[in-house]
Amino acid sequence: METEVLLGLVAALVAGAATLVTVVWRRRRRSASAAPAVSLTRDQQPLRRSLLATRRALAGRLEAVVGRGPKPVDISLGELEEALIASDVGRTTAELLVQAIRDRAGPATEAATVLAMLRAEIRRTLETDPPPEPSNRPWVVLVLGVNGVGKTTTVGKLAGLHRAAGRRVVIVAADTFRAAAIDQLVVWADRTGADLVRHASGADPAAVVFDGMRAAIARGADVVLVDTAGRLHTRIPLVEELRKLRRVIARESPGAPHEVLLVLDATTGQNALSQAQTFKEATEVTGAIVTKLDGTARGGMALAVRRQLGIPIRYIGVGEGIDDLRVFDADEFATALLGEEAERP
Repeated sequence: METEVLLGLVAALVAGAATLVTVVWRRRRRSASAAPAVSLTRDQQPLRRSLLATRRALAGRLEAVVGRGPKPVDISLGELEEALIASDVGRTTAELLVQAIRDRAGPATEAATVLAMLRAEIRRTLETDPPPEPSNRPWVVLVLGVNGVGKTTTVGKLAGLHRAAGRRVVIVAADTFRAAAIDQLVVWADRTGADLVRHASGADPAAVVFDGMRAAIARGADVVLVDTAGRLHTRIPLVEELRKLRRVIARESPGAPHEVLLVLDATTGQNALSQAQTFKEATEVTGAIVTKLDGTARGGMALAVRRQLGIPIRYIGVGEGIDDLRVFDADEFATALLGEEAERP
């Protein structure tokens, strides 16, 4: 009798422990699915540090042009234009900026006022709306760019931004030509808490996108990030393949992709402008992401992309960390590029 009672107590304890483990496991699973995997903070200093090389190069030239001190100066707008061109702003954009200053300035305009005018024109040139908030489910983002611009890493950082906002993210590894790209995304998916859909290296990218879209819809994903192969913008067959991927996405989710983001490497300067031009002609590009600003004096290329092609800058990369992809802010960029402003014109 006592043995039966003892066995009953043991069974009850085992059952209770199993129930407790199940409850804890379910809670953790729900928490992992719903809660952001990363916590991002916004610090104003990284952008200033990233644009330091560009700012120093531009500041030195501007100082030689407009001089220093509060006294009136005789402004050489031709030299000012050359200073901007040398900072990879681009000749066309430099001409437009200088013309705007010429319309307002006179031969006795003070140096500080000239710089304030220039800063205001740069701000106006770059000004754009912030990236759109996901309004469809799933919100599909197609990410493209040439080899070596940091595209796959940027996809991982975008996943981090969306996960920090509490969204469920599916990454589609459609860059099947480079095995390392798939391996990178495995790491980023684990790091951010995103889901990953991948095939073996060398698989048909369209098939990966098809499976990725089906999986995202079945899992109730909020955001789908599609990483594409690093296309050379002069290779027509690869551009045609990009159009094929768009058709596959649209069949599975009418109206998608909702964003087509072009990743540009700031260190390539004006070459990035020709890349952007070709991609814009090949497919609708809704925004640009400028990477590697922390390693170049050519940060002025962002102005050329925005002014000459009309492509808004959505994000900028200012480092290698997960929180080093920042939503672009024109005012912050202009101040970081030219330094603190003493006045606004």
